[in-house]
Amino acid sequence: MKYETVIGLEVHVELATDSKIFCSCSAHSYGADPNSHVCPACCGMPGMLPIVNKRVVDFGMKAGLMLNCDINRVTTFDKKSYYYPDLPAAYQTTQWFAPVAVNGLVEIETSKGKKNIRIKQIHMEEDAGKLVHDIREDTTHVDFNRTSVPLIEIVSQPDLSSAEEVEAYLERLKNLLRYAKVAECEMAHGTMRCDVNLSVRPEGSDKLGVRAEMKNMNSIEAIKRAIEYETARHIDAIENGTEVLKQETRRWDDIKGKSYAMRTKETAGDYRYFPDPNVMPVVIDDEWFDQIKNSLPEFPEVKKERYINEYGLGEYDAEQLTKSIALCECFEGAYKVCNSAKDAANWMISEIMSTLNTRKMTYDMLTLDGASLGKLILLVTGGKVGRANARKILSAMFDDSTIDPEKYAEENGFVMSNDTGAVEAVIKAVVDNDPKSVADYKGGKEKALMALFGKCMKELKGNCDPQTLRKLLIEYVDKI
Repeated sequence: MKYETVIGLEVHVELATDSKIFCSCSAHSYGADPNSHVCPACCGMPGMLPIVNKRVVDFGMKAGLMLNCDINRVTTFDKKSYYYPDLPAAYQTTQWFAPVAVNGLVEIETSKGKKNIRIKQIHMEEDAGKLVHDIREDTTHVDFNRTSVPLIEIVSQPDLSSAEEVEAYLERLKNLLRYAKVAECEMAHGTMRCDVNLSVRPEGSDKLGVRAEMKNMNSIEAIKRAIEYETARHIDAIENGTEVLKQETRRWDDIKGKSYAMRTKETAGDYRYFPDPNVMPVVIDDEWFDQIKNSLPEFPEVKKERYINEYGLGEYDAEQLTKSIALCECFEGAYKVCNSAKDAANWMISEIMSTLNTRKMTYDMLTLDGASLGKLILLVTGGKVGRANARKILSAMFDDSTIDPEKYAEENGFVMSNDTGAVEAVIKAVVDNDPKSVADYKGGKEKALMALFGKCMKELKGNCDPQTLRKLLIEYVDKI
C-alpha cells in the first residue's frame, strides 16, 4: 500500500523589536550574561501589570499582510496555563480567541512545481525562558533573559507532504519576513524555531492519521531528517505493528537520528485558555491599518520582474539579487550612484557575494552602504583604481562602513598613475632582468608575456591601466 505524509508546521519567529512585548527590557539577549535582561514584569512577579508594546502589534500585522492573511481589527490576549520552570508566571500570555491574523496563503515552489500552503493563523505571544543543563554539577539553571521576548507563531494547515516542501515553505517565510524587516529568522540564533506535526495515511484518503509533534526544531537539515525518520516509523507501525501510534510530543535527537517520546500530546482544553484580564483588547482602526499596509515592501517576485523589465538585468542576475532584501538595498543604492545596473549587479553577484561567503556571512548580514559601493564602482569604471586594488578597498569597507572609497584609495596609494614614463621605467627594469621570458615570448610562448605583465603589475602595485601596460610592454619587448 502507498502512503502519504501529512505535515503542519507551527513556526515561532522572534520579532525584531528593541524591547520585550509587555515591558521595556531589551529583547536582544543573544550572548548576554544569564538573567541580565530581566525586570519584575517579565519575571512574573505578583502585582506587575503588562503594557503592550505597540511595535509588536505593528510587526504582527505586517507579517500577516506579507502572508496574505486577514487582519482581525480587534485582537485580544489570553492566558495559556501550564507549569514549567522556565515560565515564571505558570502561564504564557498568548492569543487564542482572536489572533492578530487569520486565513493566509503562501505559495511555494519545489521540483514538482508550485503549491499553495494555507495559513490558519498568526498569533502574538511572549517567549518563555531557557533551561541550561550543567552536566558537571548535575544541575539545571534557569535563564529568564528570553522571557517575554515577543514572538509570532505562524500556524499552517496540514498542507505539506514532504521534507522538500517543508524546506521551501520555511525558506519562503524567512524571505518574506526579512523583506518586511519584522524578524531576523536566524535558526542558528534561536530566533526562528519550528514544531513539526506529522501523520501518515493511505494515499488518497481524506482521514488524518495519528499525529506526532516534534518540538523546537532549530535547523532545516534536522527538520528534514526528522520528517524522513517519523514517516518511516509511522509506516512501519501501520504495516508491521511494531508499536501502537499515540498522539504525543516527541524529542528529536539529531546525533542519533531518532525521535523519542516525551509526553502525551496536550489538547487545547489542557491549557485552560481564558482572556487575560490584565491586557485590554487591541483595536486596530482604519488609520493604523492603512499605515501598516502602506509600509509593506515590494514582494521579491515583483522586485525581480522590475529588475528585469526596468533595469534590463537577466533572469539569473535578478534571481540572485532578490534572494535577500539586504542585497536588494545595497544593489539599488549602488545603482543610484554609478548609474549602471549591469555594473552594480556584477559587483553584487561576484565581489559582494564572494566576500560574504569568505567571511561566512549570510546575505542578510550585509550592512555595506550601497552608495559607497557605487562610488567604488565609479573609481574602477573611470579608470582611477584597478580591480585588484578595488577588492582591497571593498574588504576595508566591510570592516569599517564609514570608509569613503575615493579617500581611502588616495591615502593608500591605490589611485592609478597616468605617468607613462614611470610605467616604462618599470617595464624596462622587469624585462631587462628576465631575458628567459623574453626569449620564450619571441619563441611563440604567449604565457611568457603574461609572466612579464604580472611582474610589472606587481611592481606598480596594480596602479596602472592593464591595457596601457600591455601595449607598452609589447612595444618594448618587440624592440629587443
